[in-house]
Amino acid sequence: MKPAAVPVWDALVRSLHWLLAVTVGAAWVTGHWFHPLHHALGYGAAAIVAARIPWGVWGSRHARFADFVRGPRATWRYARALLRGRAPRHLGHNPLGGWMIVALLGCVALTSLTGFLYTTDWLWGYAWLEALHAALAWLLAALVAGHLCGVLVMSALEGENLVAGMLTGKKRP
Repeated sequence: MKPAAVPVWDALVRSLHWLLAVTVGAAWVTGHWFHPLHHALGYGAAAIVAARIPWGVWGSRHARFADFVRGPRATWRYARALLRGRAPRHLGHNPLGGWMIVALLGCVALTSLTGFLYTTDWLWGYAWLEALHAALAWLLAALVAGHLCGVLVMSALEGENLVAGMLTGKKRP
């Protein structure tokens, strides 16, 4: 007899995921109006990414980047299978989702870094840095939208509530 659900996402992965979602959303809202809060949220987002990276190397099975980041060939094969309606189900992230995680973490890190650099005496007031920070923030918004679309599409295709899985840490076997 199969269990109704199996553990996939550990508590740290789920906590960091939701904290990052709230932090990035709040940083977006506070962008030009509440600078001290916006700065604190940016530092918080950077800290969350800094915590997620070692957990992606040494954490639980499905938290590890090695579990879900695949090479270009494997990712392309998965994408083609997905378009044909024959993609295999992955208990953790699928190859496209894995690369989305890498893109999101990288973009949050770069957005936080450019925001920090803009507050330093060394680079304060440079228009190019402010423009880069803004461009990265817009890229991050696009990546978040893509991530949410991917979650909705894959939930529908797999007949599984992936949001609930990220809340409970469990998925069907």
